[in-house]
Amino acid sequence: MNTHAPDPPLWDVIGQLANLFTSLDSERGMPLEQQWTLQVLKLSEEVGESAQAVVGAWGTNPRKGQSHTWRDVQEEVADTAITSLVALHRMLGDEAPAFLADVLAQKSAKFLPQGSVEEV
Repeated sequence: MNTHAPDPPLWDVIGQLANLFTSLDSERGMPLEQQWTLQVLKLSEEVGESAQAVVGAWGTNPRKGQSHTWRDVQEEVADTAITSLVALHRMLGDEAPAFLADVLAQKSAKFLPQGSVEEV
């Protein structure tokens, strides 16, 4: 039985993280556009860690062998998604959820038949 309080909505947590990181970077005197640039570059790091985990899960690095599990890969992909959402929120603030929903609708319309996207 799950007795803990319900988890806060995703975008609430993303917003809190974005605000914290923006505050910390601003205290260091970093201009907003530089903060955004570094946050986007952080995505490359996270994607690289995801790729490294895949190589480790397959055991294709002869020096390391099977160094990761598919659970490690899933966690790295989740890190990448979180970093991406935080970057979007840092750039757009509270407009980020609606912006992402609009972009998702546009992109998914290319692959899914009209009217087949279910509301979640």
